[in-house]
Amino acid sequence: MTFEKSVQAHPSSGGFVNLGITEWQRGHAGAAILAWERATWIDPFDESAVQNLKFARAVAQVEEPELRWFETASTWLPANAWVWLAGASLWLAVGALVLPRVLRRRKSGWQQTLAALGLCAFIFSITANVGVVSRMDIGFVLKKNAPLRLTPTGGSELTSTLSVGDPVRRLKTRGNYFFVRTPMAAGWIERNQVGLIND
Repeated sequence: MTFEKSVQAHPSSGGFVNLGITEWQRGHAGAAILAWERATWIDPFDESAVQNLKFARAVAQVEEPELRWFETASTWLPANAWVWLAGASLWLAVGALVLPRVLRRRKSGWQQTLAALGLCAFIFSITANVGVVSRMDIGFVLKKNAPLRLTPTGGSELTSTLSVGDPVRRLKTRGNYFFVRTPMAAGWIERNQVGLIND
């Protein structure tokens, strides 16, 4: 598929939006939701991806993933931006504190304020970076009636089945299976039944 090869070679928000539209037209709701989630991972301000996700979830009758507060904060900017913000704010705080000493000048009030703001921004961006890493374990079910099993084996007892597009959170991996949690259940699912947001 052209769009799939394109986003593998050069991941972009627009490429994932187009891939999602193609998957939706082919009747692959789970793959479409995953593509649009990946688009918002790269660019949370991409209105096409956001609106497509709302529409797809309404049609498929699936919920958004449940995010912890620091994960929600990490969605406010593109995932990679938080690393840059952490570095820039740290250097700003250090510069505001150290430069007056290096230049042998007395610290003024605005320099102390700038250092405090830089330190606050650094702490918040570190928290958001933790949210980014944590969100990497969120995935979406790609197949209809995906079986959730008691143990990571094909003949294991079913605990429940998941719908296409259902969000899951990977807790651990064993062989060809993920142990996942959903708002309603937990169990083992085959890796090929789930697409992780940052895989």
